[in-house]
Amino acid sequence: MTSKLKGRLPHLVLVIGIVALDRWTKFLIQSRFDLDDSVSVIDGFFNITYVRNTGIAFGIFSSISSSAKSMVLSAFAALAAALVIAYSFRTPLRDRLLHVALALILGGALGNLYDRLAYGYVVDFLEFYVRTYSWPSFNVADSAISIGVILLAIEITRNETVRRT
Repeated sequence: MTSKLKGRLPHLVLVIGIVALDRWTKFLIQSRFDLDDSVSVIDGFFNITYVRNTGIAFGIFSSISSSAKSMVLSAFAALAAALVIAYSFRTPLRDRLLHVALALILGGALGNLYDRLAYGYVVDFLEFYVRTYSWPSFNVADSAISIGVILLAIEITRNETVRRT
């Protein structure tokens, strides 16, 4: 194994771990809940609720009904994953935070892509709310993508600050 690939092994393990955790949690939800079933975990704040997201993040585009929607969203996710992989291989290994961010984004994208290809929708189940305000349901893959994007923003901001000084 070349040193370039060996250095990326921890990031590959992170990607695989995210996909595995995402698949496992979604399997648990699908095998133990009926659609729209909900269990209160923290009353007034957090439920586990099985929903099917046919749109993109946070249910955007869910109301659009088209037989091609799932295929287009799957193609977009696959393209995004390919771009993340390509960017990762063009990035020096010393940029650790950037590689962690990319691994989180890739793991999340692959987790949700699996759902879209297998079912035509993404399994969501984490529901946070306060009184009448409810955050759209999400899953482990969405969480990994969100954390990855935040880390990516930190890395970009940090590099911009270094470049200006």
